[in-house]
Amino acid sequence: MMAKNRSNILFSLVIFLLLAVILLMGIGIIDFTPDRELPESDVLSDKAVSEEVLHRGSKEVASESLGFTANEIENISIYERYNKAVVNISTEVVGYNWFLEPVPRKGSSGSGSIFDEQGYILTNNHVVENAYKVNITLADGALFEGEVVGSDPENDLAVIRFDPGSYPLVTIPFGSSDSLKVGQKVLAIGNPFAFERTLTTGIISGLGRPLRNDKGIIIRDLIQTDASINPGNSGGPLLNSHGELIGVNTMIYTPSGGSVGIGFAVPAATARRVVPDLIRYGFVQRGWIDIDPVQLFPSLVRYANLPVTQGILVSRVNPGAAAGGLRGGSPNRVVRSGDSIIYLGGDIIVGIDDESITSIGDFYAALEQSRPGEVIRVKVIRNRRELTLNITLESRTGESG
Repeated sequence: MMAKNRSNILFSLVIFLLLAVILLMGIGIIDFTPDRELPESDVLSDKAVSEEVLHRGSKEVASESLGFTANEIENISIYERYNKAVVNISTEVVGYNWFLEPVPRKGSSGSGSIFDEQGYILTNNHVVENAYKVNITLADGALFEGEVVGSDPENDLAVIRFDPGSYPLVTIPFGSSDSLKVGQKVLAIGNPFAFERTLTTGIISGLGRPLRNDKGIIIRDLIQTDASINPGNSGGPLLNSHGELIGVNTMIYTPSGGSVGIGFAVPAATARRVVPDLIRYGFVQRGWIDIDPVQLFPSLVRYANLPVTQGILVSRVNPGAAAGGLRGGSPNRVVRSGDSIIYLGGDIIVGIDDESITSIGDFYAALEQSRPGEVIRVKVIRNRRELTLNITLESRTGESG
């Protein structure tokens, strides 16, 4: 009897095990099929993974293979594509020794962006100003001598050119600065403190910033960024997340001399507008009121008993401006201020179109985007009365003085 019971138990156990195996095979937990090799297309080599990460920006491959975040991969990709398009610029200027003999001296240094395969470079005017010799160092250390093709002090931009011969160049494409947003990520590449092709990142902190440069000229519509910009970054590119040039790094606000997170760049829209003129003419063709302007200052206001304390006195009028009705000062009322001769009694310009004019910087800024032949409205004070005149602009050449 006991033997029969044991046989029944063993039989039931075998049946249970068979049913369990069948069930596990059905749901795929147990698989008795032989191992198969993956097709070659399903196998990614390390090189393929790297290329996928860097050139296609695959977030999944990046996180699994290299351990970089998508943001880091974007930064790496932009830097590897465009850092070779950023050059180091150094200049030599003419100085004088104790015997008043001209001698070469070390000038400014900064960065620049190659934007054309013919060797055209966009940089800041203050990097190459007064230079008689411009040296350009590429990413691999190759040294070329360049020349200043054109400069625009009013926007602190300049174009220089060197002859690359058969040397292959990497160029940075121009992007659009018209639709930028505060908070947008930006990248800056430059040569701060001679550390070549340094990458810094940040965001756009503000847009449309006006800032007065060391010449007293107001540069408008600047991009403000917290990307670290230091001496040597001047003239380098400010890039968007597509690697496009959206600005030219130009200056910083700092009480210490180093970066405190307030940097400024000239927008790409300005560069696009002025670069063709710089290449073709060497300067920007702007409209001009053909006068000798004098910014009012306290002692002049008191001496001449002027009715306003701010504005631009029309000292002398040339024929182009006279046609618009502007009046200059009298040759019988002349005063000297330093090395300048000022003719009194002329109109005082206090507005151009819808903008108030209180200084020479305002005067130049109001005409910065104008073209020869345009007609503008000029508000003046004449004989203590306010008048509005329609002035046809002349052509202004060379640097603003």
